[in-house]
Amino acid sequence: MALKDEIALGISLPHRSPEPIGAATVRDVAQRAEALGFRDLWVTENTLDHVFCFDPVAILSYAAAATTRIRLGASVVVLPAHHPAHVAHQWACLDQLSGGRAILGVGLGRAHHYTQFEIPPARRVRRFREGVELIRALWSEPRVDYHGEVFRIQGATMQPKPVQQPLPIWFGVGHPDAIRRAARFADGWMGSGGSSIAAFKEAVPLLRAALEQVGRDPDSFPGSKRLFMAVDERPERARAELHQWFSEVYHNPAGTDASGIHGTPEQVRERLEEVAAMGANHLLLNPVSRHAEQVEALAAVVGLG
Repeated sequence: MALKDEIALGISLPHRSPEPIGAATVRDVAQRAEALGFRDLWVTENTLDHVFCFDPVAILSYAAAATTRIRLGASVVVLPAHHPAHVAHQWACLDQLSGGRAILGVGLGRAHHYTQFEIPPARRVRRFREGVELIRALWSEPRVDYHGEVFRIQGATMQPKPVQQPLPIWFGVGHPDAIRRAARFADGWMGSGGSSIAAFKEAVPLLRAALEQVGRDPDSFPGSKRLFMAVDERPERARAELHQWFSEVYHNPAGTDASGIHGTPEQVRERLEEVAAMGANHLLLNPVSRHAEQVEALAAVVGLG
């Protein structure tokens, strides 16, 4: 059985790279991924970055105009770096423009985000939780009165509303507390690309147990892992490309083997099957270079097209 028959498969849009990425590359990958049958397209948010990176809403809006069916997600938007009203409006607009295809992934971010954007790190979980609540209220209610400890809005109205009711919100990151929050409040969860595959294996049972504890079905709840990847008939070339990515972008060369997947098509297929067997029901395949070639190669690996 092909992997596409066992699990939902997304792919990353070219958006973050040590080298500039052209709009034509983004368009071509988006259209080809849709034609091949990938479920969704994904980007990250890295606003103040040491490498080239497109804004997530801008690039997903561009991809939306170039496609008709494929879903469009970000994992993750660093929610505390924004006012939730701005995020609510941006993603409602993206959902409208795409005909109801948006998936908003949100996370707490890391310490440097709070320094860069001058956000008090204290009560960051409260800020995050209230941000999600306020976004959902603005998406669904004609008039919003919200009186939180961090955010307060009186008589707020917002148009347009998302096409999807509800527009799904996924959570990211693998800390046990974050996994439990996802089980209670999110519509899906994705392990980050920089986290190890071993950490994902440990996270899945925690997520399933937390979902069961709050009366949610683990089998229908999206549980995913972003996987940085390189596939080539010459396995040494695939590893070298991925090693360059982890070295230059993540400053973590050890992630090449701990977090990434590389090798021949047969080796990559075997490794993807191993990750799926850990309990994932969605995988985000994230090629790091030669994007047009890698879309075709990965589609062949998983049986799409």
